[in-house]
Amino acid sequence: MFVHLLRTKLLRAEVTGARLDYEGSLALDSELMSLVGMLPYERILVGNLANGQRFETYAIPAPAGSREVCLNGATAHLGKPGDLLVVMSFAEVESGKAAGWRPRTATLGDRNRRVVRIDSPETPAELLSTFQR
Repeated sequence: MFVHLLRTKLLRAEVTGARLDYEGSLALDSELMSLVGMLPYERILVGNLANGQRFETYAIPAPAGSREVCLNGATAHLGKPGDLLVVMSFAEVESGKAAGWRPRTATLGDRNRRVVRIDSPETPAELLSTFQR
């Protein structure tokens, strides 16, 4: 049997833009994605802390270092710049491995430039050094 568990989470990612004229998705700075191991085009669940909206889409990499978090297409109606998001991805894990499972998470601050908290031991130190601590 498999269970669905949280795999990655970016907490308090600040929306930097919204583009209605794009087909869809959430653009995330590729360094933010790497911080927790989120994959390009991975299915994600997003919660907007400002308005309570929850939606599912996929992550697309934005330029490294841009600190971009941009709502694209229809999702642009579900938030605005300055809103804080929780961006999550999930994995199917064998139930026997579920007890020892730990997601990779990061809490962001200062317009996505600072890592407030990280729970991702696999994150390379050189990547963490690109963020304020």
